[in-house]
Amino acid sequence: EMSRVFPQCRDPLVILILLVHIIGVSPAPPATDSRRGWMGPPRGCPPARLRDPRGGARAGGVTSACGVLRLQGGGEPDPGAHCAAVGSQVEQETGGGVAEGKPHMGEVVTAFEVKGAVDYDRLVEEFGSQRMDEAMVARLEKATGMRAHHLIRRGFVFSHRDLGLLLDLHEAGKPFFLYTGRGPSSTSMHIGHLVPFILTKWLQDAFKVPLVVQLTDDEKFLWKGGGLDDYKAMGMDNARDIAAVGFDPDRTFIFLDTDSIDMLYPNILRIQRQTTCSQVKGIFGVTDSDSIGKMSFPATQAAPCFSTSLPAIFPSKADMACLVPCAIDQDPYFRMTRHVAAKLGKPKPALLHCKFIPALQGDSGKMSASEAGTAIYLTDTPKEIKSKVNKHAFSGGRETVEEHRRLGGDTRTDVAYRYIEFLHEDDDYVAKLGEDYRAGRVLSGEMKAEAVKCLQGVVARHQDARGGVSEELLRALMWRRELPVR
Repeated sequence: EMSRVFPQCRDPLVILILLVHIIGVSPAPPATDSRRGWMGPPRGCPPARLRDPRGGARAGGVTSACGVLRLQGGGEPDPGAHCAAVGSQVEQETGGGVAEGKPHMGEVVTAFEVKGAVDYDRLVEEFGSQRMDEAMVARLEKATGMRAHHLIRRGFVFSHRDLGLLLDLHEAGKPFFLYTGRGPSSTSMHIGHLVPFILTKWLQDAFKVPLVVQLTDDEKFLWKGGGLDDYKAMGMDNARDIAAVGFDPDRTFIFLDTDSIDMLYPNILRIQRQTTCSQVKGIFGVTDSDSIGKMSFPATQAAPCFSTSLPAIFPSKADMACLVPCAIDQDPYFRMTRHVAAKLGKPKPALLHCKFIPALQGDSGKMSASEAGTAIYLTDTPKEIKSKVNKHAFSGGRETVEEHRRLGGDTRTDVAYRYIEFLHEDDDYVAKLGEDYRAGRVLSGEMKAEAVKCLQGVVARHQDARGGVSEELLRALMWRRELPVR
């Protein structure tokens, strides 16, 4: 067709360039390069606008919005192969409704931002992870000799990467360690931060394994601004909250990045050398106008996945396997890590993915420490908890009592019930409460009252435990020493 319009054009490359110019779309770069790894989205993917983590669209940023995953060995998506899936903050250029393999309108799940109602089934498909099905739960219970934690039983741990392989190692008598973390953005943690640590404590108790906890004061300094000393102080406050969860002090090491960078740095360098700028841009949405610190930080979060990054903690256990319990928004970091692990000859970290505990306002996103109106803080008083739930917790009830009695409430959207589901340990109580709410026998006000009691109990117990965390215990948890490995 172009040859008929421009008879002088016979060179296919010239025709392609003219065609691209006419339709206004830049050709996608090659998907892979044997020397440099991932170089861009697959050919044919429509462009989408990048969003800055700080808000607003980025001019000139183009990334993949296609719903196709390019798979590498083991069926796992190549980091950067599908920017929307791994957190490049794609804003879909679609109309209403939900496109197959694409996010809901308004849904954003990145390493820096979570907004909208999260479709976890879609994330499993797009992230290329494995569902935490009944067979895997049963296998976990068999391996530990314990009933699975209620977060696992109720489906809040919904996805994993290579948990089966990790259990194979455990059953063969091979050691592994746990690694999780926290980005200190406030002096007080909230209920949403507590949930992954509750799960991690169960894992440590069940497997009797060491745990390392990374506090990324450097990350918050790079992304949020402010003073570095402020984030270090927040990190120390958060360390006290983490210690209050009750981890085994003989098997737990908590560290600030800025205090432990000397241990981590050799492996950080190895990871950085194997990770291209194109990968980091594609996975995390970093642009040329961002600081070089943002470009290099992902290697810092990746490093503790490898036992050799912590020689003072694991001096005689090179290349020990690692299990990372985390919220699904942190998966981009560890997909990158798994990709690099193969190049470094290191074991890929296994992952357990947790769902987000919702903000008080409902499915507008996860709880945020920087948005006080969305969260129940671990420092809140009983009065503050009651006020927040009664005033702000989104209700799944009906417009009138009569309508609610007749039609029942929606436990899927009722925030008060969902908090109880996340936090209450009694399965029978939770199931009966949900059944009565759906049948209209429990009203929304009554459901909120139950949630208030549950939250007040959780926060009060945490505050008591935090008060018992002495300076001596905190120093012991943050002291570099060899952790025992079975």
